[in-house]
Amino acid sequence: MKEPVSVSLEGVVKAFAGAHAVNDVSLEVRTGEFLTLLGPSGCGKTTLLNLIAGFLEPDRGEIFIGGEPVTHVPPYLRSIGMVFQNYALFPHMSVTDNVGFGLKMRKVPAAEIRQRVADSLDMVRLPGMGDRSPRQLSGGQQQRVALARALVINPKVLLLDEPFSAIDKNLRSEMQFELKQIQKRIGITTVFVTHDQSEALSLSDRIAVMSHGKIEQLSEPAQLYRNPASSFVASFIGDINRLPCKVVGREGAEAVLVAGGLGIRLPAARAGGLAQGSGGLLFIRPDDLVLVSPGDARANLGVGTVDTHVYQGTHVDVYVRFKEGGALRVRHGGFEAIEQFPVGSAIGLCANLDKAFVFPME
Repeated sequence: MKEPVSVSLEGVVKAFAGAHAVNDVSLEVRTGEFLTLLGPSGCGKTTLLNLIAGFLEPDRGEIFIGGEPVTHVPPYLRSIGMVFQNYALFPHMSVTDNVGFGLKMRKVPAAEIRQRVADSLDMVRLPGMGDRSPRQLSGGQQQRVALARALVINPKVLLLDEPFSAIDKNLRSEMQFELKQIQKRIGITTVFVTHDQSEALSLSDRIAVMSHGKIEQLSEPAQLYRNPASSFVASFIGDINRLPCKVVGREGAEAVLVAGGLGIRLPAARAGGLAQGSGGLLFIRPDDLVLVSPGDARANLGVGTVDTHVYQGTHVDVYVRFKEGGALRVRHGGFEAIEQFPVGSAIGLCANLDKAFVFPME
């Protein structure tokens, strides 16, 4: 049985000065899910969000919200709540008036506005702050006011355009947790835009990775991380090692590669369908590599030399270089790696090749 859909885009195109910002995108956002549009600057994610919101009209294609066509419907008639990157609060209004503005425009009775505003401020943990002005609030509090204003109108869809980019890291983590809790509690369909991969992985039910106006892959976070559909997705999601490689043969269910001067065997299904003699890129995540002694039989990537360490608090990234010039980053838990594997020492590398993958050279 097909899951209910709250937002649907069919063949949507938007160009500026002849350049496609959104290029033939079709997408369904399931009712109640948290879907993230993820990608680098200029990939089209904010343009796509603005098309859903109604701030832009597509050059081609159709947009539906709640099953109703809204392609040419203005934003205030689309039943959406929007949280902007800079919050867009009215500086001359109190918190109460900011939150209640949309209800006032909809001519909701004053008594109902007061109650709904109070309930919304309670929901975002700002009770008793209704009389303050935005300038009297911290960045995190302003973000909560913007969220309350978006939700108080009971929209069908909540849209968020990089709402945490202006606040510090610790507060950002706290606000991400609060947003996810609120979203799940009220069950609102949410479309979230970010360029921060860790933010997308931690918040989303599904992620649409965008590049050059198109969706490269739409999957659950774990699927994106472990089974990327392209070299772009592999490079953009999580830290990764990339080694130029060449397919030199196949033996049974294994593909035989040469990468960085190393002979490597991995499951043929992970070789990207490359034919013998084809060049590609071998991708291995740092957490799928283990440092072992040079003589260890598990060293399926051979022996290299420790080049440098990068201390990251919870782990150390150890960079291992090979004679042929290739280098790999290995994620090692605990700071003892700096003393255990000193710079210049020989070290063996064991890779979980069942989790490696190869894509054609671009």
